[in-house]
Amino acid sequence: MSFEEQVLDLLPRMRRFAAGLTGHPADGDDLCQMTIERVLTSQDKWQEGTRLDSWMYRIMRNLWIDETRSRSRRSQTFVAEDAGLGIGGEGAQEATVELSNVDRAMQKLPEDQREAVLLVMVEGYAYKEAAEIVGCPVGTLNSRLVRGRDALMAMLEDAA
Repeated sequence: MSFEEQVLDLLPRMRRFAAGLTGHPADGDDLCQMTIERVLTSQDKWQEGTRLDSWMYRIMRNLWIDETRSRSRRSQTFVAEDAGLGIGGEGAQEATVELSNVDRAMQKLPEDQREAVLLVMVEGYAYKEAAEIVGCPVGTLNSRLVRGRDALMAMLEDAA
């Protein structure tokens, strides 16, 4: 499989991670596009035999850090809760509200905790792999994950 085909296979996961980092699908797509551009122009820096996904996640994370440092954060990145209530049946309405609650709670987490939750709980990375992606010891990542998960659970219980 060619390098480009491997990158394409990872695109859905990269988009999900980008949307989780940015808190908004459109911003996530922009971040994903910047990442893919960087990956393709830096292809010679990737070492064959190493994990392409981890390398791409690190590039995305670094781009996100650069982006957030260079611009002020948007005050509101979520659609109003009632925007999706008229779509679908009753179950769809409840799912939309619950997903909105999760998104809102995720964005309230400190960035380091949000990254840990996204990488381990959403993307399914092992603690060691996630720690390598964010560039911290495994114990630090574990601590961030526990604090993030606990804070997320508390916020979701308050929203219920």
